[in-house]
Amino acid sequence: MILHIDSSVLADNSVSRQLTAAIVSRLQAADPSATVVHRDLAAAPLPHFLPGVADDSVEQFLAANTVVIGAPMYNFSVPSQLKAWIDHILVAGKTFKYTEQGVVGLAGPKRIIVAVSRGGFYGAGSPGAAMEHLETYLRSVFAFIGLDPEFVVAEGIQVSPDHRATAIEGALESISQLAA
Repeated sequence: MILHIDSSVLADNSVSRQLTAAIVSRLQAADPSATVVHRDLAAAPLPHFLPGVADDSVEQFLAANTVVIGAPMYNFSVPSQLKAWIDHILVAGKTFKYTEQGVVGLAGPKRIIVAVSRGGFYGAGSPGAAMEHLETYLRSVFAFIGLDPEFVVAEGIQVSPDHRATAIEGALESISQLAA
């Protein structure tokens, strides 16, 4: 199963949604028998995490072989609706456990592909790199539960219409090179 997570509030104007759709399409072309479960966290947001309040997010996440996540950068980090979903899938005893030697991730094996869109330039080596808390956060979160995410990035999409088109084209080219 492919779990397709979108979190952008921009609907049809969303770059991250365009990229996740392209990733899912590529994965389905490689395996037409793969089922896709789509969760739109902007249209149907999860409540903020409360102990003892459960939903099906963690079971859905664990059942997936591949998870495709749309992660637009909002104010230097992940959208709050994506953070709420992450809070629902980080569950002690299900996706990780504490041991005397440290944390052990329990979520693998699983493929995680994250489509990132950023309005400005925050990649390594850029002047804004110190303010990039989306990709670094997601790498840490998924490593914590035993996974190594892949990233496709469209950066500088608010700089100009031409740069937006170039950034999307570059990201779509990266998607075409993803291993099926």
